[in-house]
Amino acid sequence: MTVDLVHIGFGNIMAMSRAIAIASPNSAPTKRTIHEGKNNGKVIDMTSGRRTKAVIFTDSGHIILAALAPETIASRLQSSRTGGAVKQEQVDTPDEP
Repeated sequence: MTVDLVHIGFGNIMAMSRAIAIASPNSAPTKRTIHEGKNNGKVIDMTSGRRTKAVIFTDSGHIILAALAPETIASRLQSSRTGGAVKQEQVDTPDEP
């Protein structure tokens, strides 16, 4: 099992293999879940004081607040997963004389 570490803003990195969902914080059910998580001590605020743009739900029941948009986090995860294959394909072999 590989661990995909993704930068989620302001020097914070998360193991995305533990993530279940990435959601926008604007809906009432998400706000209610964040409030309940704060009361239970399950919220990890990784916004560095910025506005929350993404809420990441983990398999351990923790809720991570991030300052990057869900689309940005998803695209970083996608690029990290395909980045290794692209780099290997771009390696040029020396031309033989």
